[in-house]
Amino acid sequence: MTVTQDKTFKTAMSRFLTGVTIVSCYDKTGTPYGLTVNSFASVSLRPQLVLWSLIKDSTKYQDFCEAEGYSIALLAQDQSELCMRFASNHEDRFEGVSWEKGQHGLPVIQGALSVLECHPYAQYDGGDHTIFVGEVKAIHNAEEDLAPLSYFAGKVNAL
Repeated sequence: MTVTQDKTFKTAMSRFLTGVTIVSCYDKTGTPYGLTVNSFASVSLRPQLVLWSLIKDSTKYQDFCEAEGYSIALLAQDQSELCMRFASNHEDRFEGVSWEKGQHGLPVIQGALSVLECHPYAQYDGGDHTIFVGEVKAIHNAEEDLAPLSYFAGKVNAL
């Protein structure tokens, strides 16, 4: 594929409205780590499965591959700053972030629409990404209905 074809593909994919999530796990030192992900989807009701993908050259790729679990925070519209923080190169992305350990000990970011605590179910090769499928073990829903954070045409909350 040429650079022009890559750009054309990226443009086409950016025209698909997605929600925004933060996927978190613990690194090898036991420190919570998370990153912004918009490649998220539900897969199955029985068992409850979700998927997300991560580029293989991510500095924390191996931590997610070897994680005993990870949490997925579905972000609310007022969490755009968190989205940008977890998409940045900020060294300690959890510094100053309101979170707690969930039922399965995974990082649960406060203020999200929902947070899913997942155990690894499967991993699949997806070209330059790996597709992670997680089995949902605990769900934390916000008590109130909040507007979701969206991503469209390269912009957060574009709509």
